[in-house]
Formats: sequence, structure tokens, C-alpha cells
Amino acid sequence: MNDHSRRSGGFTPGRVDVISMGCSKNLVDSERLLRRLRAKGYHSVHDSAEPCGEWVMVNTCGFIGDAKEESINLILQLSEAKAEGRIGHIAVMGCLSERYLAELEEEIGEVDLWYGKFNWNLFIDQLPDRSSQLPQEPHPWERDLTTPEWSAYLKISEGCNRFCAFCAIPLITGRHTSRPRQEILDEVRHLVAKGVKEFNIIAQDLSSYGLDLSGESQLAQLIDEMASIPGVEWIRLHYAYPADFPMEILDVMRRRPNVCNYLDIALQHIADPVLANMRRHIDKEGTLRLIEEIRRRVPGIRLRTTLMTGFPGEGEKEFAELLDFVRTVRFDRMGAFAYCEEEGTWGARHLTDSIPEEVKQQRLQQLMDLQEEIALELNTELIGSTVRVLIESNDPSDPDSTATGRTQWDSPEVDPEVIVSGCTARPGEFVDVHITGAQPFELLGHVVDSTQEDSRN
Repeated sequence: MNDHSRRSGGFTPGRVDVISMGCSKNLVDSERLLRRLRAKGYHSVHDSAEPCGEWVMVNTCGFIGDAKEESINLILQLSEAKAEGRIGHIAVMGCLSERYLAELEEEIGEVDLWYGKFNWNLFIDQLPDRSSQLPQEPHPWERDLTTPEWSAYLKISEGCNRFCAFCAIPLITGRHTSRPRQEILDEVRHLVAKGVKEFNIIAQDLSSYGLDLSGESQLAQLIDEMASIPGVEWIRLHYAYPADFPMEILDVMRRRPNVCNYLDIALQHIADPVLANMRRHIDKEGTLRLIEEIRRRVPGIRLRTTLMTGFPGEGEKEFAELLDFVRTVRFDRMGAFAYCEEEGTWGARHLTDSIPEEVKQQRLQQLMDLQEEIALELNTELIGSTVRVLIESNDPSDPDSTATGRTQWDSPEVDPEVIVSGCTARPGEFVDVHITGAQPFELLGHVVDSTQEDSRN
């Protein structure tokens, strides 16, 4: 069924719009939902600009205030569309409804079906079967990718046991639960067979993978086995936790050429009073020692981190210490945000959010201005070098087309791009690029002439 079957002025029977809010972990859940809808004979569409389905499923985010507000506003907009007959029914799933189900049910009566983060399969069970063939139940991990066909997020665990003072994730997801290693490897083989080359490994707490399965970290073993699968070109690690970091993964990263020299590890702060208030289970000395050891074991590694301004206990001295930390460590990639108190968290119950919002935002701007200077300096150092780039957009038939791509040090959507001239490669192909220019969050270059390279060797 396609959009041409849409009834004039009404919704499209047999179509289900799925709209994803929030993070890549939510996106994976949406992709699994899309696969099950297809198996049941429905035409499912992801993130349409104009939803018109018999059903619209909203996969909500409930992490911070702005994300919660965005999810609620979307549901209210869809309620209007339902009242006008532009869509049929509304269903809601995800983090927001997992945490606030009772309140949402009472306040937004236009929603037909509510689910949390983990029971959305019930939605599939409640839909009538539209398939003309005997349905074949997909594996639990099967999904219809919404990312480019050569790239996929791979969620290896759910939940978190850390209970940092500012974070509501454990209140939503529950305790940390690792997926069985063999199940993950089966999924990787399945995705490789479909053309996926790049795997972005995600979890709320990457460092704890396997602890609930065997009492010890299995991250290094998992990534090592994944790297052995033919067709896996890039593996990139996201959302490690600094306390109890599994050092063995660094040896795998150094030894395996298809494990990217990239690590996303959220540090949040460096001043001891703030780290203690945050309940981060690590202090300044331990953080600096960890960074030093990571860089020693994996020369050339690029580190991405996330930092926070304005958490209780951050005075002028502590913020100056944070700026000095960023200036000294020189992170390759960095994001930051101002503290926003989340109800139910340890911080909301036990600490006073006394720093004015304008002070938080001023500090945030200072921090990001400093990082922009560092990013430009680090990118400038790459001028004259040759890097391998995964092309993401290009029109090979147009000789004037400019391609864009990413290096192994750049995660999709959040990290810099490489603007490539003279590129005839198709999206999803790798090329060697000579870097000729740099901006804070962008590299410029041209494709290396392989014949000239051969004559030089």
C-alpha cells in the first residue's frame, strides 16, 4: 500500500506512521517495531513530515525537560490531526510513557493506546493481521533500518546501575541488562548480509556489558569477536562510563584495525566537589589517570566526552577548574549542557539547584567557545595528511558534485564531516582523502589519486 491509496481528506488504511523522539537507543526500538509491522502486513513509514496513517505510534523521550516537552507537544499536535480525520488512531510508547504513564493517560485522553519502553510488542499483538501470507515471526533483534544501508546502531544492553545524582535513566530503564553475546553476533552477521559496514555500538552504560551475565565485563570479548566477522569495516564505541572502565577493550582497539580509534566516554565534570555531588564513583585523580592510560594504550585515539555546567557545588573555582581541564586534555570531540533538575533523581531530592539559569548558560557558552578553538587547532594539524573516509552523500554522475563523508573518528550526526572534492565514489564506499583545509567542525580535502600514490611508492 502507498500514499496513493489515501482516502481524500482522511488517513491511509493499513499504514502505520512511527515517529522516533530522542536518542539512538530509542531509534533501534522503532526499527524493531517497523520490522514487526511489516511482517504483519502493514505499510510502515518512519518520521514522515506529514503522518497520515491509520495508526501513528510516537516513541517518546523522557530524559530531560526539553525532550519531554517536545514529546508532549507532538502528541498534542497529533491529537488535533486525529480530530480533523487526518490520522486514524494514536499510540504512544517509549521513555516518557514508561515513567509517567498514569499522569499522561489522565491528561491526554485522545491517545488510544499507551505502552512503556519495553511492552510495545503488545501493540503488534492488538493489530489485526493484514498479511496475505502466513506470517513468519522475525527474530527479536530483526529490524528495518532507518539509517543509511551501510550504517547501523547496535544496542548491546539496556538500563543502568550507576544512579548518578542528575540522571533519570535508571528510573526509566531499570537495572542494567546485557544482551547475550551470541544473539548480538547473530544480529551483526544478519546486518552484514544486508550491506551494513559500520556498527555504532550503543548502551546506557557500555562499561558494564556482561557483568550481569558472568560477573565480569565481556565488552572486550564481544568486540573482538565482532571484529572477526567478514564485512565489518568499522566498529565505534559509544557511552562508556569512566568508573570501573574495562581496560581490556583498549587492547582490542589497538590490535583490531576495524575497531575505530574512537571512544565516547561521558565525564560530566572534573572538580572533586562536583563529582562527589554527582555521585560519579570517580574523582579528578582517577579521571586524569584513566585518560592518560587510554591514550597510552591506543596512540592516536580520539576521545569524545560530555560535560555539564551549573550542577550544585560548581562555584567559580570549580568552573575554572573545568575550563582548565578542557584546555589541558584537549578533547577531540565534546558536547556540553547546562544542568536541569529532574524530578525523582537523587540530586532533586537531596541538593539545591541554586545556580541561576543565566549563569549556567554563560558557563556553557564559555565552555563551548573554548572547545571550538581546540577543535580548530586539532583539525588544522590534520592538513597534509591522508585519511580514510566513508562517503555518505554524493552524485557520482555530476563532475561538479561535492561529496561529504566521515572518518573513523566521527560518529553519525554528532561529529564533524569531511567535504570531499573530486570524488566519484558512491555513498557507502570508502575513499582515501588528502586533507587540504580545516574548520572547527569540518575538514576539507580531495580524493587521493591512486595512480600517483602508486608511482610514489
